[in-house]
Amino acid sequence: MENIRNVAIIAHVDHGKTTLVDELLKQSGTFRSNQVVQERVMDSGDIERERGITILSKNTSVHYGDYRINIVDTPGHADFGGEVERVLKMVDGVVLVVDAFEGPMPQTKFVLKKALELDLPVVVCVNKIDRPEARPDEVVDEVLELFMELDASDEQLDSPFVFASARQGTASLDPTKQDENMKCLFETIIKHIPAPMGELNAPLQCLITTIDYSEYVGRIGIGKIENGTIRVNSDCMLVNVHDKDKQKKVRISKLYIYEGLSRVEVKEASFGSIVAISGIEDIHIGDTICDLDYPEALPFVKISEPTLSMTFSVNDSPFAGQEGKFVTSRQLRERLYKELNTDVSLRIEETDTTDAFKVSGRGELHLSILIETMRREGYEFQVAKPEVLFKEIDGEKCEPMENVTIDVPEEFVGTVIEKLGSRKGEMTDMHPSNGGYTRLVFNIPARGLIGYRNEFLTDTKGNGILNSVFDGYAPYKGEIAKRAQGSLIAFEDGESIAYGLYNAQDRGDLFIGAGVKVYSGMIVGRNSRADDMEVNVCKRKQLTNMRSSSADEALRLVPPINMSLEQCIEFISADELLEVTPTSLRMRKKILDSQQRKKARNRAQQMDQNS
Repeated sequence: MENIRNVAIIAHVDHGKTTLVDELLKQSGTFRSNQVVQERVMDSGDIERERGITILSKNTSVHYGDYRINIVDTPGHADFGGEVERVLKMVDGVVLVVDAFEGPMPQTKFVLKKALELDLPVVVCVNKIDRPEARPDEVVDEVLELFMELDASDEQLDSPFVFASARQGTASLDPTKQDENMKCLFETIIKHIPAPMGELNAPLQCLITTIDYSEYVGRIGIGKIENGTIRVNSDCMLVNVHDKDKQKKVRISKLYIYEGLSRVEVKEASFGSIVAISGIEDIHIGDTICDLDYPEALPFVKISEPTLSMTFSVNDSPFAGQEGKFVTSRQLRERLYKELNTDVSLRIEETDTTDAFKVSGRGELHLSILIETMRREGYEFQVAKPEVLFKEIDGEKCEPMENVTIDVPEEFVGTVIEKLGSRKGEMTDMHPSNGGYTRLVFNIPARGLIGYRNEFLTDTKGNGILNSVFDGYAPYKGEIAKRAQGSLIAFEDGESIAYGLYNAQDRGDLFIGAGVKVYSGMIVGRNSRADDMEVNVCKRKQLTNMRSSSADEALRLVPPINMSLEQCIEFISADELLEVTPTSLRMRKKILDSQQRKKARNRAQQMDQNS
């Protein structure tokens, strides 16, 4: 056990964790010299590779000399913080990766805080040292300030700093020069991260922190053996610290350890090892596998609560059932509850109807990844506008707050401050950043950020960088102004025609081109004004026996805006829905009939006046 190290790689998004793990795998001899290995090999999911982000934490193992280093690669985005929180229970130390230019960012603070709370030793890796604008000395000072802000102990303040370039595969203790390999980082991990603590002869205790699924063997529980030894075909007790009634006798049918990117089947494993266990049907995150005679559950970290919710419902549009494979409420319910098995940050609640479910998560990205995953699996459904989850604290209505860090060129500072001010944001810091940028720090209600990211990119002409992290609950800040632009709504069912689109494009920005099937009540564009407007995109040019002077001129159509899933979620308002199918994303009004919509609007206005 002295030769085992269990370590998690933690960092803010895009600071190079997965690329760093790539190099550790390569330089440890995990791959053959002639083996073709894709970049970011740990990001195995299609969505992860497309978006360049890590969504699920993943395990691997490398050998360095006589040492075996079990590595957990974690997500960097704030919405997947639950993944980081639970896997920290599986390791004995962390490598905190910080960009040599950007320095500590909001998520750096979040993940470091969680590591310090568990009293885990930290190795700081200042990555991307080869960037032309790198400023390693200032970044070291900023990291030490962050340690002090988080009340780190004296031992944690003495954490070693390694300066690396994950892309080039080099590391050094000296920021001015790089070694030829990452030997320095390997040795720092071995020296400063302790070997696992536990007792070999004690009763078995193994805490499950991750659930995987295989079509062949079913559910697979992944966790670290805290004490004792686990053996194949042995009988154990399954217990949970939060569920006192859960005591179930189970049998270990298969046992695996990690070797590189593969799972290797073994007959037994001892304390300190990270193992994967199959054969237990009812295994969940937070369960402890114990000795039959000593069923004592291990404590499991309390995962932060969700802050945002969306209503998932069965698709009831005129095009329902035409493109999806799974369309019923039963299939939708089964899929959502299946997600709870692997995602500890998610919450599912039943609603008044059997066709709709309230799904709560850590943010827009967290929920949009679930939506994208489901549509790729063949599910067809509808989602409503995201809503924040309010809490009552000491009799006062409170709402989730976000700490937002924005880097923008100086010319856009005024616009950003104005927009966030109107969304109840309070600026807490403003100072010059490198490269002619200005860094703005805001404290803003989470609902104030809904629909803003897309607007932010437009306002800063794509040059701004926005990062946010959950910052607790605060008293309700009051009403926030609604969307500045209304919707363009299709007037009738049919197929969009160039002539109809040509007349409609003067009213605002269109989301569809010619030849697209539409239905009455479907949103086809964004109005230039604040109210909604119906347009007839199916209108044809009437043929007459007299040709007009402009009859033969080609109609010039402005290219439509191709809305992504996140942009659609941000755009829709409270009386609108997003129809999600494997091949299409359609925004629509909840009430499709225009007369019924007007009546509902009048009723709402009447109620407001009466109240």
